[in-house]
Amino acid sequence: MIAIIPDILLLLFPFLMLAFKLFLTQAQTAHKNFAFAYLFILLICQNFVLIGDTQVYFSNWQIDTFGIFMREIFTLSALLALLLSENYFKHSMSEKPKLFHFSEFAASIGFATFGGVVVVSANDLLTLFLGLELATIPMYALVAWNKRDSEGTEAAIKYILMGSVATAFELFGFSYLYGFAGHLTFPEIAQALQTNQASPLIWISVLFIISGIGFKMTLFPFHLWAPDVYEGAPTPVTAILSVTSKSIAIAFLTVLVFGPLNAIHQEIVPFLALLAGITLLAGNLGALSQSKLRRFMAFSSISQAGYILIALLGNSPEGKYAIIYYLFLYTFSNYLAFFIFSTISKDQSETFISLNGLSEKSKFLAIALLIALMSLAGIPPLAGFFGKLQIFTAAAENKHYFLILFAVLNNVLALYYYIQVLKSAWIDKPAKEIALSVSTKQKTIILILTLSVLLLGFLPFLSNNLSIALL
Repeated sequence: MIAIIPDILLLLFPFLMLAFKLFLTQAQTAHKNFAFAYLFILLICQNFVLIGDTQVYFSNWQIDTFGIFMREIFTLSALLALLLSENYFKHSMSEKPKLFHFSEFAASIGFATFGGVVVVSANDLLTLFLGLELATIPMYALVAWNKRDSEGTEAAIKYILMGSVATAFELFGFSYLYGFAGHLTFPEIAQALQTNQASPLIWISVLFIISGIGFKMTLFPFHLWAPDVYEGAPTPVTAILSVTSKSIAIAFLTVLVFGPLNAIHQEIVPFLALLAGITLLAGNLGALSQSKLRRFMAFSSISQAGYILIALLGNSPEGKYAIIYYLFLYTFSNYLAFFIFSTISKDQSETFISLNGLSEKSKFLAIALLIALMSLAGIPPLAGFFGKLQIFTAAAENKHYFLILFAVLNNVLALYYYIQVLKSAWIDKPAKEIALSVSTKQKTIILILTLSVLLLGFLPFLSNNLSIALL
């Protein structure tokens, strides 16, 4: 029963935040401190859940090794997003209005995070779908959080429209899968696939399910909404979209591919490989022409989705561990970049030009940015290199050598546009002198994230859970 306690605590978090807003209306600082402390303690509790056999609660709520790791990633992302958002509730930044209602903001992130937990705990199609929607619907509100920001409203409309289409695709695919198997639970679907793999209902179902989740995972050709939404949303929301939303989407696909659809895994692999390769190319080519930091991070995120998808081409244990490790390092590297962007955008727009002269203004921020981007680019000995290595190793076990070579060549292309950002920070001179003010708290967070990216490169685990699993 101990294993489910962190899930219950996470479910309580958004309700506690809303209750504090109702009864402690003036204690804004107390709300923030409580949210930070609560999620930090919850992350520690999740890390001490012991790994063993899959445990099932309430007949279909399962907790396994993969689910424990993903819970840690979701909670870590929620904590970092709230820390990143703190300054945006104090004053306006990056030419955008100030944010309000921190308690409701934190509660929305809490609901989205719990939706991710539902996804990795699901043992039937209905629970899986409800978890994905619980994770997605709060994101719509978060993108449009500031009603006075016209760009945010436009981004939310685009996101809702694309999300609605994705939901329709998923439900249509689930209906065909249910029609084929006659059951909603994963074991019965897996058993039906063992006995009959030739039914056209299966392939119609797979096509629509992957197309639907492709929207949320920003896979080609379902990725075009991402740059506009990433640019229009508040920066903390952009960060959580790029990490939590993507992590939940890949968890959703992993649960299906290595779960009820495992019997046809080898038949699905060519389709996944094609999607991964085209997504890599589309993301990297799109990033080359960007001058705005958040649009740049959107295309970077699209290419990262392509890398993560490659892990699904391997076998179940190796592919899952590669996904877990990559998502951990991606979370640290991505949030590190967003924390740096938020510090330089207080009095200027978030463009490459705003980074000009960063090495002269703050060597600390310039070095941190170098580490974050080189990790995302996969340069050794940083964590990103070992993350890509594990993904390629998982794919190589099933002899997908051509795709691995294609991904490596794309990585060279990615290195070029990451260097363009670093060129602005280290070589280009600023058009006008703007002083940078970085609080002690921000410096501490950036330092911790930087050290985490460095340590993950030498130590391929974050927690006692992951270390045991990888041994």
